[in-house]
Amino acid sequence: MTRHILITGASGFVGQELATALLSSSLDYHLTLTDITSPKVFPSAEPSRITSTQTDLTDSSAAAALLSTQQWHAVYALHGIMSSGSEANLELGYRVNLDAHRHLYHYLRTHQPGTKVIFTSSTAVYGPPSTAGPTRTFSEATVPLPQTSYGTQKLMIECLLNDLSRRGLLDARIVRLPSVVVRAGAPTAAASSFMSGIVREPLNSEKSVLPVDKNLDVWMCSPATVVKNLIGIKDIPAEKFGGLTRTVNLPGVTVKLADILEALETVGGKEARALVEEKVDPVIEKIVLSWPEKFDISRALGLGLSQDGPLIETVRAYAASLKK
Repeated sequence: MTRHILITGASGFVGQELATALLSSSLDYHLTLTDITSPKVFPSAEPSRITSTQTDLTDSSAAAALLSTQQWHAVYALHGIMSSGSEANLELGYRVNLDAHRHLYHYLRTHQPGTKVIFTSSTAVYGPPSTAGPTRTFSEATVPLPQTSYGTQKLMIECLLNDLSRRGLLDARIVRLPSVVVRAGAPTAAASSFMSGIVREPLNSEKSVLPVDKNLDVWMCSPATVVKNLIGIKDIPAEKFGGLTRTVNLPGVTVKLADILEALETVGGKEARALVEEKVDPVIEKIVLSWPEKFDISRALGLGLSQDGPLIETVRAYAASLKK
């Protein structure tokens, strides 16, 4: 029996990687990929198993028209304006990161109650490391204190989905993603975009800028592990989440930005490392300083989700992908 899965924001790097992995995970899946422009369909995909479509989800009628086409096995809500973009354009951030999500969930709870929704939230819902207390370690029990509009918008949707799940109207799984490194493709409007850029660009023989102090700690995860956990969380029985919250901090690792530069040099050589210019941007650094840096991931591991491997393996995996 065909099971239909919708991925919004599917033109993005994570959306494309997730779609590839989902198609490989089961022959029963048919994917509908949507974004503000029609997402590309990767060459290896079977055309009969993918529908690609353009949808402006900030338009409630457009969202309803899209959702009415199928009975959904699961909906991955990945769309959003990223951190720097949300901070630069408040109105656009609220339309995309709040209103567009509300339109999706209102339709589903009304017309397809109980639908499984996987929402990609962010550790930006928290405050700076000092707000976690002396250990500076965050968990799902730590009070969120977002310091950006992006984090605020993500937290609003978390609260909405937790409430709809409490009422039995949706079956939400809320995952707070670490920074995903290394993202292939072009830079994004995420404040964390440079974390991939200081590896991606030099390994493509291009210059890059590190806009914050290299001794800062960051919380990150490889694309492969993030995608594996996005698929895994879909299939966890609802009762395993308990009654209080559907929110889970996905596993990541704490590294210094200097460690990423060291891994770059190990894999790409001194010539690659020389392509990274260290030039502090106060606007970006202020955002980065508001991010948590250490997490208790016992809830995620208890649900059977996977931990990431060593940083050097993440950088090697990206370098290997360039040779394919």
